[in-house]
Amino acid sequence: MAFVGFLFLRVVHHPSAYSAVPAHEGSPRNDMNPLQRTKSRDIRHSVTRFSQEPGRQSATMQDPASFHEDLPKRNLSCNGAPEVIEVDTDETSSLMSKSSTSSSRGTPGQEDVSKPDAGHVSHHLDIRGLALLSKLEFWDLFLMMGVMCGIGLMTINNIGNNAQALWSHYDDSVTPEFIQNRQLMHVSVLSVCSFVGRLASGVGSDIIVKTLGMSRYWCLCAASSIFCAAQICGLTVETPHLLVFVSGLTGLAYGFLFGVYPALVAQNFGINGLSQNWGFMTLAPVIFGQLFNLIYGSIYDNHSTILPDGQRDCPDGVKCYRSAYWVTFGASLVSLGVSLWSIRHEHFVKARSRKSAREAGREA
Repeated sequence: MAFVGFLFLRVVHHPSAYSAVPAHEGSPRNDMNPLQRTKSRDIRHSVTRFSQEPGRQSATMQDPASFHEDLPKRNLSCNGAPEVIEVDTDETSSLMSKSSTSSSRGTPGQEDVSKPDAGHVSHHLDIRGLALLSKLEFWDLFLMMGVMCGIGLMTINNIGNNAQALWSHYDDSVTPEFIQNRQLMHVSVLSVCSFVGRLASGVGSDIIVKTLGMSRYWCLCAASSIFCAAQICGLTVETPHLLVFVSGLTGLAYGFLFGVYPALVAQNFGINGLSQNWGFMTLAPVIFGQLFNLIYGSIYDNHSTILPDGQRDCPDGVKCYRSAYWVTFGASLVSLGVSLWSIRHEHFVKARSRKSAREAGREA
């Protein structure tokens, strides 16, 4: 996993905004003032950097004619070496939103950086605890999480019964050891495909949002579509050699689901309460997973017989559990419809937010 992670590693080199300050001899300077942010008109003709170090170029002036007029006087140390002129910058300028209003306690040239920008309110979103219950987005995500996890858990927990039913119907001469090896093989397929799905949805969701400008809910739409394909395979596959399509597609969809869901929770309710909100979300698989497993168990038991040693045996092949996959196929269609509705709802909410921002801008 560490080796694969290096393929997605990207190192971004940020240019340094600091310059070396030379050591001064004698007493410290008394004319040093704290750094203040000034407006662009106050620093239009100021020198951004002045250094006597070899290999560095001096700053370019926008108005060369005013260079001698606006150039600050340099203080000379006792050995005659020129000092570096202080740069009037704010090192938090890239982290704080800007405001055009002046601070009530500062000088007229200072800007107020304590007020967040109105366009970045979503970055400070913090909804957690019982406040989630009043949000439509919470119930939307909770429903899809429960339904799709329940679909996946039904196959994950019962893939061994599927393999046993198909092999017992396909070849009644197979040994229990052979069936057990086939069951372990399907568990491995589920694990590998789940890993691939998590990796693909994690990277793919960022590409969808940042590069294509689309909704992150499209990953849930893809997971629902894969679940639909897996249920179709569960309904139609009668040869045990093809059961790998059921386990593979189920693992892939399950990984797609869990790879993108934490990002959706953080996007809708804020990053500060992610751990608490994610804990609420993980209650959904407990409910729906148990429900779908009970449905599968009831259907499988109705088609099986009890052997003298107490074990259940179903020699009917795919008929042993086909009805259960009809239920999960309908549930996957519901999850697909809800995910498409979520995309439309998100688009509507963003459009309404942009409209409100434009109206507020006109009034201001």
